[in-house]
Amino acid sequence: MKVCVLLSGGMDSVTALYAARLEHQVVAALSFDYGAKHNACELAFARLHAVKTGVPHQVVTLDFINELFDSALLRSGAAIPDGHYAEDTMKQTVVPFRNGIMLAIATGYAESIGAQALVIAAHAGDHAIYPDCREPFMLAMAAAMREGTYANIQLLRPFIATDKVGIARRGAALGIDYAQTWSCYKGQQIHCGVCGTCVERREAFVLAGLPDPTDYAQTPALPPPPASF
Repeated sequence: MKVCVLLSGGMDSVTALYAARLEHQVVAALSFDYGAKHNACELAFARLHAVKTGVPHQVVTLDFINELFDSALLRSGAAIPDGHYAEDTMKQTVVPFRNGIMLAIATGYAESIGAQALVIAAHAGDHAIYPDCREPFMLAMAAAMREGTYANIQLLRPFIATDKVGIARRGAALGIDYAQTWSCYKGQQIHCGVCGTCVERREAFVLAGLPDPTDYAQTPALPPPPASF
């Protein structure tokens, strides 16, 4: 099947790219520059892996999100919170309907280039905080994508029942160098080590029993998950 992979440059999407190449013909990788604090860091790795895999890469600029939306993830927003990635404070990093907007654009692009499906790397660890990463949302979007295109574009979500630990193990088996991916939402020169996405990344390598190749500014003890997690 001809597929287009949504490629942010983070661990999840990079793993999805390499995994998709084993089962499908990857005809494009699509990234979005929407004003997130860490966009520049991520996109550098998205471009790198697109080149490595020989996949045509497009970056779509969505300036209106940074200008009009309210989220700490955006350059126009508040500071990124520290702590466990499932804490309620991480809701500050939700960009309203981000995946809905990106999937709508990607669906039109996929049909335009003759792709039959999109691959998105949303995973089970996202479910606690991000409503547009949960399976009910994905099923609704998948239905809209099929019904709204002549090509009946499919939405492939290979990690929807997998957590970050499983993704790390999958990537290790694929030989991915995770030093060439980005997670930290703060978008500084190196990973901060204490924001929610850094905590999730650090925890994933520990639980997967894998060496963590990431350079962190701080590596304090990992915070415990909230009681409701």
